[in-house]
Amino acid sequence: MLEHFPTLKSDRFKKLTTQKHIKSMKKLLNLTRRRNRVFKPDLNIAYYIRVLLLMLTFFSLKANEGYTHQNKITINLQNVSVKQLIDEIEKTTDYQFFFRIEDVDLERTVSIQMNNVNISDILNSIFDSTTTTFNKNDLRIYLLKKPNALTNFEKAQKVTLTSQLSIEGTVQDIDGNPLAGATIIEKGTDNGVIADFDGKFTINVTDENVVLIVSYLGFASQNISLNGRSNITINLKEDAAGLDEVVVVGFGSQTEKELISSVTSIKTKDLKIPSSNLTTALAGRAAGLIAFQRGGEPGRDNANFFVRGITTFAQGASANPLILIDGVQLGIDDLRRLHPDDIDSFSILKDATATSIYGARGANGIVLVKTKKGVKGKVRISIRSEIRSSSPTKNIELADPITYMKLANRSILTRDPLGFSPYNLERINNTISGDDPILYPTVDWYNALFKENSLNKSLNFNLNGGGEVAQYYLSAVVNNDNGILNVPDINDFNSNVKFKNYYLRSNISVNLTNSTKLRLNFNLAVDSYRGPLEGGSGVYNNVVRSNPVLFRPFYEKTESTQFIDHVLFGNYRDPINSQLMNNPFAELAKGFKEDATTKLISQLEIDQKLNFLTEGLEAKVIINDTRESFYSLRRTTIPFYYSAFKNPLNNQIELRGLNPESGRAYLEYEPGDRNIVNSTYLETRLNYIKDVDDDNRVTGLLVGTLNNRQFSSANTLQESLAFRNVGLSGRFSYGFKSKYFAEFDFGYNGSERFAAKNRFGFFPSGGLGWSISDETFFKKFSKTITKFKIRATYGLVGNDQIGSANDRFFYLSEVNLNDGAYAFRTGDIGQVRNNGVSFSRYANDNITWEIAKKFNLGMELDLWNDFKFVGNYFSEKRENILVNRIVPDNLGLAAPVRANFGEAKSGGIDGTLTYTKSFDNDLWLQVNGNLTYATSEITKMEEPNYEAAETPWSSRIGHPIGQTWGLIAERLFVDDEEVENSPLQTFGQYSGGDIKYRDINGDGRITNADQVPIGNPTVPEIVYGIGFSLNYKNFDLSTFFQGAGNSSFWINPRNVAPFANGQTLLKAWADSHWSETNRDVYAKWPRLSNFVVDNNTQTSTWFMRNGSFLRLKSLEIGYSLPIELIDKINLKKVRLYASGTNLYVWSKFKLWDPELAGNGLNYPNQRVISAGINISL
Repeated sequence: MLEHFPTLKSDRFKKLTTQKHIKSMKKLLNLTRRRNRVFKPDLNIAYYIRVLLLMLTFFSLKANEGYTHQNKITINLQNVSVKQLIDEIEKTTDYQFFFRIEDVDLERTVSIQMNNVNISDILNSIFDSTTTTFNKNDLRIYLLKKPNALTNFEKAQKVTLTSQLSIEGTVQDIDGNPLAGATIIEKGTDNGVIADFDGKFTINVTDENVVLIVSYLGFASQNISLNGRSNITINLKEDAAGLDEVVVVGFGSQTEKELISSVTSIKTKDLKIPSSNLTTALAGRAAGLIAFQRGGEPGRDNANFFVRGITTFAQGASANPLILIDGVQLGIDDLRRLHPDDIDSFSILKDATATSIYGARGANGIVLVKTKKGVKGKVRISIRSEIRSSSPTKNIELADPITYMKLANRSILTRDPLGFSPYNLERINNTISGDDPILYPTVDWYNALFKENSLNKSLNFNLNGGGEVAQYYLSAVVNNDNGILNVPDINDFNSNVKFKNYYLRSNISVNLTNSTKLRLNFNLAVDSYRGPLEGGSGVYNNVVRSNPVLFRPFYEKTESTQFIDHVLFGNYRDPINSQLMNNPFAELAKGFKEDATTKLISQLEIDQKLNFLTEGLEAKVIINDTRESFYSLRRTTIPFYYSAFKNPLNNQIELRGLNPESGRAYLEYEPGDRNIVNSTYLETRLNYIKDVDDDNRVTGLLVGTLNNRQFSSANTLQESLAFRNVGLSGRFSYGFKSKYFAEFDFGYNGSERFAAKNRFGFFPSGGLGWSISDETFFKKFSKTITKFKIRATYGLVGNDQIGSANDRFFYLSEVNLNDGAYAFRTGDIGQVRNNGVSFSRYANDNITWEIAKKFNLGMELDLWNDFKFVGNYFSEKRENILVNRIVPDNLGLAAPVRANFGEAKSGGIDGTLTYTKSFDNDLWLQVNGNLTYATSEITKMEEPNYEAAETPWSSRIGHPIGQTWGLIAERLFVDDEEVENSPLQTFGQYSGGDIKYRDINGDGRITNADQVPIGNPTVPEIVYGIGFSLNYKNFDLSTFFQGAGNSSFWINPRNVAPFANGQTLLKAWADSHWSETNRDVYAKWPRLSNFVVDNNTQTSTWFMRNGSFLRLKSLEIGYSLPIELIDKINLKKVRLYASGTNLYVWSKFKLWDPELAGNGLNYPNQRVISAGINISL
């Protein structure tokens, strides 16, 4: 038996922990142990490809050889128990046994002496005359209780039926994973078969209406009525009282039953949305994870996400979670590149016992991802091809050109009745008529610059297989995403956004001996981005800064201009300041920028069983080498601008060059950044698992790590120095009777950022768990409450990411020897200017880690085998937050003085509720929901004595991190008379129709002292998700809703002020603004003006908006072709599907997508509709 797991009388099943974050026995293909990656001495990619091909050829031969090879065993045991016999077989061979405790008499005494025989011969000898039978699948042996109707299950394979009706089918779980080794028996007979490696079976029955009994270890059995069908698919539901789920935790895995930590897992099927960016699928998917997306430009659309909110406010400190992919720290771009088909498990580690083992890196939570590994068996090929249509979730609506002209006149006259109106009545009428669109254009800049949608493609191919010696998993992903920028074919280049991503993965496992396993992992990723010089978001910003009636985007060439060798971009020179206006189309078409990233990750792992020292001891070594290269460039022109005019001599429209001397038609090459980043990660691990007896189980883990990261082309001295972290971590756990659990974890880490006396930190944690439902007194509730468990944890976790890359070594002063030029007078010579010297940082060797003190109280509850609830209450106190201290000005200090002075706290709840119901074999339903509520509060920081200043509302203490301070806008002034009779507002000129603010301190003046907390934090305090999946016969339907609440954002009015600095007019402002004829004091926009009114741009409640929303995040419908059809073309599975994401949003905010918050002028989030096909060979 697996040494690491006990066979306890109180356990219904033998536990499995050789898997990770999958259902035990649910994915038998994945029972092989997992790790990955290979050590890489250089970046010669061609060399690696050649080596890889040679290795794959060798391993494929060995794998096929191993797959057909049947080991011979010699065994001689006298007067031993069945349990001891199984232990001996597992110890001396690679076979593993799985069974229910009640199905096997483990204490029965046996004697056996057999030489050079098959395992089946041994098992037949042991179990032939008992009530136990066995199924063998490669190296996995399942011991089962013989069905009541059978005296010997092997007879079921030899029955000859008088009437031969052949029934074919597939047994799988509700997620579509095949269940190899499932038992299919014709009810009331001895006729039965076992599903093969792909879950397929063929059984001959006596009648077309017989009932088949389908069972599988860890799943609820089903009685299937054929009703004349000859081909069936059976979806088995996991038995709530069955085998424990195995959850991936730091440096290993634990069964769900013994898990004390707070860990949330996301099923990989829930990550399969029509997007090439995995991070965009996370919002609302996991309790405790707060995620949102602030832009949708391809290659620039990473989501922001935090675990249980933000609890640090230090300038430059990171609040992002640690991202670990196959055990190695990587970045958000590496997470973005992962394809869901390549992911085996996705976990969020949230509390102290889950994260303290990572010491200085775990304070902000951890995202832990494991990729798939090779599985023994014949080669399995899967291909997924998808085409997607992408369009904005919502565009900003602009006022029509005629309204723009009329209100542009009003914006001047309402402030200055004697002012000059730029658009006279004749021009407005000519524009309305549309008879002369060149002289009187009406340009819809959105339609001019953006297409309705773009077409994108993706392809994923993976190969999986292996034998006794080696197993392999290979995958290749190609994504091609295009932007929605509308660039006509007027240049020799196209500046539309194009993002291409190529991703190759090779995970290979080799069994060197029965006790030594080698794993090699290669991962090559290539990203290529091309887009406009200012980026996609810059193009959107330019639209708002454009005039729709002065000029066309560009002019078509005529007979008089046909020989001009450049594009004739439209423009207009301001007669007052002689400045050219903004032509957003010219800005889009005047060049492009490119950047490319290539990343090669190589990893070597060696697993060594040390049973010769003591049972249950294992060692692991990981060597990881990551090399990343980056380059960028810009190709630019200088547009030639023209304005149209009517020549009075010939009454013809002609063009006048506005910058003939400064324009440039050819592309100038501008090299950008060049950088190579080398990272090395070393890990050594000792793991010990021991079942002392049937009641007591202990585990121990010790891990040593070294992480080193180096930039080859650093911009500063501090960047050129290595980023380094070393650590020693451990975990010790104890289980008693599988009901009572205790765990102690620690991380002891060193960071290069701190002085020697503070360089190392110790971060311990501990927890207790109690499975109440396993108590004898609770058995009377077992039919209703199938599981009830409580757990509590507390501990310390560190964070050394409290400064930027250019501000790390706090114990060293930084002196700038070239701080500008200072003037000195030297006698008759006069002034001489010399570079000065200044301090950029003062040394402080007392600066050290941020420390997070985390508490978690959790409950797990299963009801009626259908409902599953997991809930947590959590709190955290963050200490040693780095802040700037207040010092007297007369000290003459040039740089801020910093110290670990700040403190904050956070807390909340998160929970998940799942309902799964199988109505019959043709119909099953799963509904799931999760909720996260996380708040924060600053409890200590450096700030002035606001109590003494009699403005206590100005204090940040007691308010959430990310809280906005601003003025309370009561309404708009009714008229100038009210302005005269109201407290003075000290923000420049203002008049009737401008914003009226509240005098908080009652001093008769509106100043910054009247600012108070307004709105909610920008990061949502409430995040939730609700989804369901429905499967009927070959059809499947799934949908998911994502929501956010307790969130506010402020619209910067300077960015959307109409007519100021040539900006356009939003339709919302045109429809609702204060005017002399409509003195609406609650209009959306104040009194119009052709300049920025500082009074109206103060941070205030007037432009504070509610960021709450509910979104139909995803919807997918699929159809799997019938087995009888795909069998004819030698395929295992063909599924056609159509899906969509970001389909609709409900929100009180209407200007733009509320998830963009205050970034509404960025490239918008995208609504994606896709169609795809998934083929398994």
